[in-house]
Amino acid sequence: VQLQASGGGLVQAGGSLRLSCAASGLTFGTYNMGWYRQAPGKERELVALSRNDGTTYYGDSAKGRFTISRDNAKNTVYLQMNSLKPEDTAVYYCHVFWKTRDYWGQGTLVTVSS
Repeated sequence: VQLQASGGGLVQAGGSLRLSCAASGLTFGTYNMGWYRQAPGKERELVALSRNDGTTYYGDSAKGRFTISRDNAKNTVYLQMNSLKPEDTAVYYCHVFWKTRDYWGQGTLVTVSS
């Protein structure tokens, strides 16, 4: 399984970014896909989850501002981030739990300037 994340960058507070994560090596549509983030000096936290049944889950930091979506035909999961804040600055990772282990993308850095 490989996860390739992209879309990070530098943005001003209040701006938007869309992250993408392309997956390969698995039957994408049958798995839950997640976005996590890790800020300097902090633990990795769940941002949003796209379940294989079409439902979603958002961590408190993402509710009302971020939207997770997926395109099963393209084996890709997205994270649309709006109204970004400096505290959203972190490395963002996509994730899947496949065959008893966790798989992580390489991470994409999001920096939000004030």
